[in-house]
Amino acid sequence: MPTHAPTVGFDLDMTLIDSRPGIRAAYEVLAAETGVYIDTDLVVSRLGPPLEEEMAHWFPADEIAAVCDRYRALYPETAITGTTALAGAREAVEAVQALGGRAMVVTAKYQPNAKLHLDHLGIAADLLIGGLWAEGKAEALLEHGARIYVGDHTGDVRGARAANALSVGVTTGPCDEQELREAGADVILPDLTAFPAWLRTFVAG
Repeated sequence: MPTHAPTVGFDLDMTLIDSRPGIRAAYEVLAAETGVYIDTDLVVSRLGPPLEEEMAHWFPADEIAAVCDRYRALYPETAITGTTALAGAREAVEAVQALGGRAMVVTAKYQPNAKLHLDHLGIAADLLIGGLWAEGKAEALLEHGARIYVGDHTGDVRGARAANALSVGVTTGPCDEQELREAGADVILPDLTAFPAWLRTFVAG
């Protein structure tokens, strides 16, 4: 990795943003519209995997595509304003850019809705790629030369490892330190407030 220009990937939900309030609100509207019970507390306790996987817990297989489309349509009006940036999120992205590098967001979330979050919260990533999960994230990380990937889920660790990138885990999401470490994370941080100092030390060698 060129020390003067690191490319770093970040996950979105529960890594850069706390989207639980917004996602809960979107599911509540969907449940009201469809008449289907959805345990929204359970849903937001396990964010990370693709939307289709979560919907499969609540809807028959032949309805999943349609309810996912409806959820994504509801999302801009229900989920954006209730979502906040996690501590250190903007500073982590800016730390990469201050070193002359690129900060990219690689997420399983529908890309247009992910962009709404970044724009609303003023998180100025250089690149955003949505619709990728776990090992699928390696596709984007490899294409854009990311040698570090930061995430809160074991799926993020798997994506980093598949791309032969350094995996930095943060314990702000559903997976604790032990789970991230057992999945193969190289570095564990409590949250992104610790990331800029870690990155500077890492790049310095």
